[in-house]
Amino acid sequence: MVVIWITLTHKRMRTVTNYFLVNLAFAEASMSAFNTVINFAYAVHNEWYFGLVYCRFHNFFPVAAIFASIYSMTAISLDRYIAITHPLQKRLSSTETRVVVTIIWILALLLAFPQYYYSSIMQLPGRTVCYIDWPEYSALNFQKIYYVCVTVLIYFLPLCIMSCAYTVVGITLWGSEIPGDSSEHYKEQLLAKRKVVKMMIIVVCTFAVCWLPYHIYFLLHQYFPEILEQVYIQQVYLAIMWLAMSSTMYNPIIYYCLNSR
Repeated sequence: MVVIWITLTHKRMRTVTNYFLVNLAFAEASMSAFNTVINFAYAVHNEWYFGLVYCRFHNFFPVAAIFASIYSMTAISLDRYIAITHPLQKRLSSTETRVVVTIIWILALLLAFPQYYYSSIMQLPGRTVCYIDWPEYSALNFQKIYYVCVTVLIYFLPLCIMSCAYTVVGITLWGSEIPGDSSEHYKEQLLAKRKVVKMMIIVVCTFAVCWLPYHIYFLLHQYFPEILEQVYIQQVYLAIMWLAMSSTMYNPIIYYCLNSR
C-alpha cells in the first residue's frame, strides 16, 4: 500500500515502469488481504467456514492476481527492452499504460473464470469443503488441460519472454564499458538504467523461485493424484503455499534496497 501511495501521490514517480509496479502491488496486496489468511485457515482446519460466494471468489481471485502480477512484470521487461534497445522509438504514454493494465486484468479475469464457475461447497460427515467440481468428459480431461494451460500462461510463458528481454537488455547495458570521454550526464543515465534493470531482474527471479514449487505441486497432483495420500503431504503443501504467498512481501524491500527514490 505504501508503494502505491508513493507512486500515485508524487508526480515524478509516475513513470511507465512505476504504473506497472502499482498494478503489481495492487494485485499482491489484494491477494494478501482476501486469500492468504483464509487459505491458511482452510488448510490447517480442513473445514470451509465462509460459504459458497466466498468459496467461488477464493478459488477465482488468486489465478487472476497471479496473472496480473506476472504480466505487469512482463510489460515492464518489454518496456525496458524497447527503451534501451530502440531508444528513438515512442514510449507508452500514461493513458496507453492504463489501457495495457486494463487489458491485463480483463485477460486475468477470463483465465480465472472457470475456477469461479465450477466452484462448489459440499457437506461431508462432520465438515464442509470448498472445491472445484470440474466437468467430466469422456474424450478429454478438462481439469488437467486447464491446469497445464494456467501453469504455462502464468508462469513459463511470461518467464521465457522476460528472460529473453532481459538477456538482450543486459547485453546492451553491460556488454560494453562506459566510454572514457562520455559526459557525466550520459554516465548517470546509463547507471540509472542498469539499476532499474537489475532491480527488475531480482524481482522476477524472486517471483520465479517462490512460485515454482507451487506450480510443480499442482502439476504433480494432476498426473499423480496418489501423492495426496502421503503422510506429510499437508505439511508439504502448507510450506509450498507459504513460500508462494510470501512472494508478495519481498518487492517493497527490493525497491528500497536498490532504488534511491
